[in-house]
Amino acid sequence: MDISFVIVNYKSKAFVLNCIKSIEEAVFGDLRYEIIVVDNNSDDTIGQILSWQHPKTIFIKSEKNLGMGGGNNLGLRRARGKYKVVMNPDTLAFADTFSKLFRFMEENPEIGMVGPKQFHPDRTTQDSCYRWHSLLTPIFRRTFLGGLGDKEIARFLMRDYDKQKPRAVDWLLGSCLFIRSKALTEVGLFDERFFLYFEDTDLCRRFWDKNWQVYYYPSASIIHNHNRASARQPWYTFFMSAASRHHLKSWLRYTMKWGLKNPVSH
Repeated sequence: MDISFVIVNYKSKAFVLNCIKSIEEAVFGDLRYEIIVVDNNSDDTIGQILSWQHPKTIFIKSEKNLGMGGGNNLGLRRARGKYKVVMNPDTLAFADTFSKLFRFMEENPEIGMVGPKQFHPDRTTQDSCYRWHSLLTPIFRRTFLGGLGDKEIARFLMRDYDKQKPRAVDWLLGSCLFIRSKALTEVGLFDERFFLYFEDTDLCRRFWDKNWQVYYYPSASIIHNHNRASARQPWYTFFMSAASRHHLKSWLRYTMKWGLKNPVSH
């Protein structure tokens, strides 16, 4: 098996079905692949629909909502591919996306994880590669203090990088991660203490710790209907939003795990 795709569903079956369709319509050539859908106890009949419309898809139902990291781990443990792809349900692949990523990884054995360029549905470029957070980064991005942190936000979002050429990056947005299975076995799966947010940051940091490079590869691309749920509300409603509370909890857990000192950026 060359590539295993893992998609976690939580009340997003329409997105899941479109994502699967985009994968199946991609040009794979001789690449062998499997698609694994994990349902995070959403009870939205996705299992029945898959058995009818996509019978080759492997379906795993969790008895409870394990969050993004935990849900993906269920699928990753089942996956058999040389490469494992974590895809959010709200993503769509182009015909050449995975053949390009596969070839790039085959040619660069020192790279453990790569992410494609991501577009909004209107085809504007989406932020999907980052430098490490500073202590104040989440505050500048989520509160009225954002105007004071323009320089920090620009550093964090890599505004000095035009995102036209491949390069090593600190971490990648977890909406589409193309991962070398050998590296993942050495590094370990997602840390399930991060229910939502920072599970991707933490995984990339552990890859770097084990000397596996993390790369952004803009020659391959996807569409991501990204909804920054924790940032939609005005700052003063922060603690009333479940997504914002998860973001805050994960930020605190990440800080407690790694401390305040970041490694050197790439």
